Amino acid sequence: MKQLDFREIDGGKPFYMLVGFIGLFVLAALGAAFYMEHNGHYVTGMSNQIVWGTPHVFAVFLIVAASGALNVASISSVFGKTAYKPLARLSGLLAITLLVGGLAVLVLDLGRPDRLIVAMTYYNFKSIFAWNIMLYTGFMGIVAVYLWMMMERKMNTFTKPAGLAAFVWRLILTTGTGSIFGFLVAREAYDTAVLAPMFIIMSFSFGLAIFILVLMGMYKWSNRPLGDTILYRLKNLLGVFIASVLYFVTVYHLTNLYITENHGVERFILMDGGIYTKLFWIVQVGLGGLLPLALLYLPATGKSRGWIGISCLLVIIGGLAQIYVLLIGGQAYPLELFPGKEVSSSFFDGVVASYTPSLPEVVLGIGGVAIALVATIIGTRVLRFLPVSLADSMVDPHHKAEEAAA
Repeated sequence: MKQLDFREIDGGKPFYMLVGFIGLFVLAALGAAFYMEHNGHYVTGMSNQIVWGTPHVFAVFLIVAASGALNVASISSVFGKTAYKPLARLSGLLAITLLVGGLAVLVLDLGRPDRLIVAMTYYNFKSIFAWNIMLYTGFMGIVAVYLWMMMERKMNTFTKPAGLAAFVWRLILTTGTGSIFGFLVAREAYDTAVLAPMFIIMSFSFGLAIFILVLMGMYKWSNRPLGDTILYRLKNLLGVFIASVLYFVTVYHLTNLYITENHGVERFILMDGGIYTKLFWIVQVGLGGLLPLALLYLPATGKSRGWIGISCLLVIIGGLAQIYVLLIGGQAYPLELFPGKEVSSSFFDGVVASYTPSLPEVVLGIGGVAIALVATIIGTRVLRFLPVSLADSMVDPHHKAEEAAA
């Protein structure tokens, strides 16, 4: 691999137009947050039964994807795969910006954002939520140090230890996010240890899909060459992660089906859940799993950049559907208060909760994505995160030999 030249992207009118366009979504999200805070959460689709709504779907998705976005850098520094080294800086930047976007959605959805101060100053170490505050802030700090080690030449010798620390921390972080649901024994859809490793492999898939889209978009927009070698490596790796997610989803549902007390919630999700069943089979499994897997490996589509981009977009859509089914579908199914008995009351006990996402919720969630994108674009403008060229002649040591043989 030749010596790569890292440079900031160009500024000028196109840069400000792009930042301004995406910034409109950020402003819309701030307006939606103000509207919900001023009028109360009754203007949303959330209720006493569904307390985590669409904003939380986006927030969890972005937080999980943030961990996975760092995977490219980890492969480079921790596992010694030099082919991924040119992408490590962008990987670290995207990990931080995605996490910031997800946390911004959570903070703006609190209703009283100032209450975050309480969560930051008073810790209940029996609460997984308290653990995650330290995990999230620690992750950003460790990745920031990791980026410093990569970008400062005299600190390059410490890149591997910093990368190893970031790798271990992000595994713990994603385990903690999955354990938020795995530790909730009252909800039959959540109460399983399988969720922790499933969230880890979900992060690999979601984060890499976003990374590939951002990489292709940034190099196309900045008119920098992006060779096939590195792109095909990434898309093949994405295919492995997609298949792994499908495997863990199968294990998760087979585990619940094996446990008799969970037959009700499994029937609800897999057969009788209405919108949740459709989202599971059509969007999550079909559009977000099987279809992109086929597109990435079929000879007719696997070599097309357009289809690779579509596959990544489908993985993201399927990932949002997966979080939606797990998060909201798990709350919609009624609590099992008295096993073996039918329960009814004026508090909707024993009734499947209804939920329809409101426009402010959707706008706030999309705003989190916009915050992550704006921060990424500005980061590449002010600091040297991207190589000037990722052409095959720069990153593929066998490129010249293949040309000579041809």
